[in-house]
Amino acid sequence: MCFLPPVSQDARSPTESYFMWLWHSRLYLYSAAALVFGLWFLLKKVSKEKNDKVDKAAKKNDRETKEVHVSGVKIFYGSQTGTAKGFANELSEEVKSLGLPAEVIDMKDYDPDDQLADECISKSVCVFLVATYTDGQPTENAEWFCKWLEEASTDFRYGKTYLKGLRYAVFGLGNSVYVEELHWLIIWLWMLSGRRIMTRGEGDCNVVKSLNGSIQADFLTWKVKFLNRLKTLAKGEKKSCSGKCKTEGSCKNKRKERQEEEKKASPQNNSSEVRAGKLFLLKSSSKYSIIHIFGIQIFAFKYESQRDGQMVKLSKLNGVQKIEDEGERREMITPALREALTKQGYKLIGSHSGVKLCRWTKSMLRGRGGCYKHTFYGIESHRCMETTPSLACANKCVFCWRHHTNPVGTEWRWKMDPAEKILEDALEKHQNMIRQFRGVPGVKPDRYEEGLAVKHCALSLVGEPIMYPEINNFIRLLHHHQISSFLVTNAQFPQEIRYNLVPVTQLYVSVDASTQDSLKKIDRPLFKDFWPLCRKLFVLYLHCFSSGVTYCGESSASSLTMANVPWHQEVVTFVQQLADMLPEYEIACEHEHSNCLLIAHTKFKMDGEWWTWIDYERFQELIQAYDERGGQHTFSALDYVAKTPSWALFGAQEQGFDPAETRFQRRNKSKDISGC
Repeated sequence: MCFLPPVSQDARSPTESYFMWLWHSRLYLYSAAALVFGLWFLLKKVSKEKNDKVDKAAKKNDRETKEVHVSGVKIFYGSQTGTAKGFANELSEEVKSLGLPAEVIDMKDYDPDDQLADECISKSVCVFLVATYTDGQPTENAEWFCKWLEEASTDFRYGKTYLKGLRYAVFGLGNSVYVEELHWLIIWLWMLSGRRIMTRGEGDCNVVKSLNGSIQADFLTWKVKFLNRLKTLAKGEKKSCSGKCKTEGSCKNKRKERQEEEKKASPQNNSSEVRAGKLFLLKSSSKYSIIHIFGIQIFAFKYESQRDGQMVKLSKLNGVQKIEDEGERREMITPALREALTKQGYKLIGSHSGVKLCRWTKSMLRGRGGCYKHTFYGIESHRCMETTPSLACANKCVFCWRHHTNPVGTEWRWKMDPAEKILEDALEKHQNMIRQFRGVPGVKPDRYEEGLAVKHCALSLVGEPIMYPEINNFIRLLHHHQISSFLVTNAQFPQEIRYNLVPVTQLYVSVDASTQDSLKKIDRPLFKDFWPLCRKLFVLYLHCFSSGVTYCGESSASSLTMANVPWHQEVVTFVQQLADMLPEYEIACEHEHSNCLLIAHTKFKMDGEWWTWIDYERFQELIQAYDERGGQHTFSALDYVAKTPSWALFGAQEQGFDPAETRFQRRNKSKDISGC
């Protein structure tokens, strides 16, 4: 047996020694490798996540930069008086301030057949600011657009999805006294699959029914909501919640939708919805209504409507219809209305009255002639105060010399000032205006002194004086101050005139057309039964006063110009033909300057002479006896007549101009000096 000597470590080769070290140090090497790999993996992961975030952010920015949710806003307006156009321009500036392009479009210049479908794919938002005209009909410049939309909504050739993708908002300008119409514009757009982006706005020029006090305030409130909605659309709408939330309970969107449905189902909202539907209407109809089923507007059943669906009662003062309303009433004169009327020269009294100096008052102070009331009835124009206890009117006449700046309504719904205060302030303001003529060249001193003592009151300034619940008290106060009463009415309150009105010196009933259709077009009355109301007063006539329309300057509320004013000879010819058709009536007087004539009953022609003038002192004696005896001492117009002077008679050389006055011809006839 042979034994080998042990090999010493010094005898090992370097390679063997290295491998042996690796073997003995393997635990440390594995740990170090694992640590390095872990660090590398961690750094790799962090770097990858960071790069992913950067990439996602870049992609998101690129997507947001490229994707446009709202390309612009197109604002369509249908306007008669210019209000809707003004709102459109105002909204356009607000939209542009948000960095979005905006375009204001007159509906008459837009062809919906060729262009409206393009709005569905252009990502624009369409806004319709639509006013209404007579009976809630569209204005002239919006008539064709609405007619096309109505026909397209029922034309199978267009299809029910013709306007799918169209986003729109609507703000209607109208008056809540139109109680039987519906807002068909929304229905037509809905039938063509247009999508309304927000609740329609309601601008009510009836200040009592206006939710914010005036049509301007209504628009401002709606505009703020629209701009907020537009900002949301411009950022891109998020997907609505499907309701399958992971968290317990209902999501906020679902709760909000349920609250809105409950709100829509409440009786108060139903009445508000009906009222809104009646407000701004583009088609006159009482056949269909609109109901809400699960938030969708649908054609519905025929309904019966009443005047605002509210109970009315007769006033104990003069029988004028008043709304049974215990809530706080608003003032008739809003700040915007006060500013407009003051600019026109009105001296406003309290919350619903006014006084203004007539140009004929100024004329007679200078001895330059009086108005037709001086020629026909003997009223001295420089001693006549033109006022009204009610600026509101029940008509919207196309020839209105006040250009529709006054409020409208069919019954009294405002706060009421006492008659004593109105008369006191009216006399004071009228006298202050007369005092401004003291020392003015041409003003006669005796006329100036007489003008300070009011002898006549023409309740004809503007509006419907008989709507004022204390009109009887106001008239009594006039008579108590030895002031005659000249009351003007538009023949829409026959019951109040015939049975409830106290005696007046003279009643002036304005009938502006001979047929129902023409009266509707000319006077644009708010009462639906305007024609039967008007006919009830026909039997009251004793005098018939006929005149041509007086041009009072341009107005956006009317298309009348000087071309619509007839020549005086044309009026004479017409009145002669009319008088021939009326038994026991003849032409009595003429006032060529006012382009009018007076037809009177022949009982005022005594012994071949006309007695159309009024003995005002005798009237005051009669009315005093009437009041003292509690209305038992009755009298008629024949009891206080006076002889008509020869110069006032029809056919006289003076043609109604008082020879005691001095006729004055203006040299500068290019200036419009017409007016009221």
